Amino acid sequence: FGGFYDEKIYGNIPSEEAQNYGDLKFAGMMYAKVVCVQIILMLGYDVLFQDVDIVWYSDPLSFLQNPSTMNQDFDIYFQDDGSRQIRYAPYSANSGFYYVRKNERTTYLFTALLYAGDAIKATGSHQQVLVGLLAEHSSLFGLRIKILDKYDDEFPGGYHYHMDRPFMKRLVDGKANALMFHMSWTKNKDNKLKFLQQMGDWFVEEQCIGKKAADILGKEGEVVESGALLGSCCAAEALVSCHYKDKPSKIPCKDSPPIDKNGPSFW
Repeated sequence: FGGFYDEKIYGNIPSEEAQNYGDLKFAGMMYAKVVCVQIILMLGYDVLFQDVDIVWYSDPLSFLQNPSTMNQDFDIYFQDDGSRQIRYAPYSANSGFYYVRKNERTTYLFTALLYAGDAIKATGSHQQVLVGLLAEHSSLFGLRIKILDKYDDEFPGGYHYHMDRPFMKRLVDGKANALMFHMSWTKNKDNKLKFLQQMGDWFVEEQCIGKKAADILGKEGEVVESGALLGSCCAAEALVSCHYKDKPSKIPCKDSPPIDKNGPSFW
């Protein structure tokens, strides 16, 4: 994939992954999530934003932009986070997957979010600050918000992975109508990788994990062209492996240890 980085815009963005949800590196990365959407909206485009821990099973835009499957009268559409903590009230919107229509209301929303960088740093949560602004802008400026119901099949995530075993059984059996899967509700990058491997949603070769493109290709200091890593890093078939017996998996993992104390086997 191509990428864009400008030091004047993004500043000193962490280059390493966060060790835990909400730590300083995590909060620092949240600023980049704000800026990239705000810039594209200002250029006059609609935006589908997603975190990198999301796998597509089919194109979600064909669902979100289709009047026969989705009401088109909203300004912004969010995956349901699943968490009903007070800090995410009233919407429980997940800031890792959302579709924004370019208009004056959404441009103002994301400009306000950009100016709330201090609140993101203080809370360690881009999502908490964004949900608060959703409530404010809905009330004051008529922002129209749609939450994609967690009880529907199309947009599952960490809530389903950890809390809804009947749905996950249907998903791994190919009986759910999911368009994508978001490995949210996960402590750190290591667990996300293992959970995606168990689910049969991992396609990155071992020699490429945790390495920079220039190091993989032996081109330190050179510009790496878009698509250059496909042959070296991308598997044609899912790389499935077991890690924890008590978490959903594409194949039985009964011989693996549990990640949660006394966690029962998924199979």
